[in-house]
Amino acid sequence: MGRSAAAGLYVHVPFCSGKCAYCAFVSGPQHRALSGRYLDALDREASFHPGFRPETLYVGGGTPSELGVPELERLFGLLAGRFGPLEALREVTVEGNPESLLPDKLSLLRRLGVGRLSIGLQSSDDRLLEGLGRRHRCADFERAYREAERLGFSLSVDVMLGLPGQSLSGALSTLKTVMRLAPGHVSVYCLHVEEGTPLERRGFAADEDLSREMFESSIELLARAGYRHYEISNFARPGLESRHNENYWLNGPYLGLGAAAASHLRGVRCENDPDPASYCAKVERGESPAVQSEALSGKEKAGEDLLLGLRLVAGVPLTSRLRRHFTPELESLRRRGLIELERSPRTGLPLRARLSREGLFLANKVFQEFVPPFETLPSAESVPMGERA
Repeated sequence: MGRSAAAGLYVHVPFCSGKCAYCAFVSGPQHRALSGRYLDALDREASFHPGFRPETLYVGGGTPSELGVPELERLFGLLAGRFGPLEALREVTVEGNPESLLPDKLSLLRRLGVGRLSIGLQSSDDRLLEGLGRRHRCADFERAYREAERLGFSLSVDVMLGLPGQSLSGALSTLKTVMRLAPGHVSVYCLHVEEGTPLERRGFAADEDLSREMFESSIELLARAGYRHYEISNFARPGLESRHNENYWLNGPYLGLGAAAASHLRGVRCENDPDPASYCAKVERGESPAVQSEALSGKEKAGEDLLLGLRLVAGVPLTSRLRRHFTPELESLRRRGLIELERSPRTGLPLRARLSREGLFLANKVFQEFVPPFETLPSAESVPMGERA
């Protein structure tokens, strides 16, 4: 892609109309009574960062579209007041669910400078949506999509695979529904059952073989429709990749506002208090809402760069620093068929690493190699040149 990292701003809105069966995010209807206080806290937290100038903005959750029209006006007004005109940003994205993306809110968001919407469809099968606790049906999604398209938004659609009761043909039917509408961007996630979610309490376990077949078929279907697979779970028409999320994978700087929001500034990562009421109380006292922070260095920092960069299908350039710390691990992953290494024809040194097709499905096994505790492997000198791809 050739893009460089650009500072991003993330704002977390924890409000939802209900809790979906798979959701482990900080969200839910119980937080809704806090909305006025929470918006005040967002403004106060933003004031702790004078001079921060983002190039992208992403408002996620939760379900930001659950906010009412006056609350949306207030939220975007305070963000513009603290960080400058939103129209000047390279990208402004808001997440929303079909049942709350109503015409008045869509018109308002467009006027406020929002250019991109990420809509959570998940499935076109109403029966599956009901089983997940989703509040919309496919007809609601199509209504919201067409109105957003009419207003000129750039659109991304989220789809989930491996859902309870979902068949391969059903998963592909959802993708075909999405492709018929032709959004610029599609995110395809294989269901991972998180601890403490309703699905986990029901004892549901995803069929990994079926999920893989669904994902492989999705890659092929989207490629034939002109979508470029640019990140493990993300597909876009040329030029419509998520700039904000690319910044995460390039390990760029970003500021996170709100409960559970994460930041990466000046080499330090921190994460805010996940409880919205506790978050508000800390900010009201003039305290930082961060509950943890760390500054990585040495091999840990190099591992983070590799882990994030390998999420991109194009892979990550291997600098001398990355090779110094991780050549044995990279060679081991290559021999196991989980990554591909692009080498210098002159020296044989690996210049770029990318996930193989197998590695796409076993990415977490790859990433484990780059986080502590690090396993001691043979040095780079002990890897026979004849084994290099």
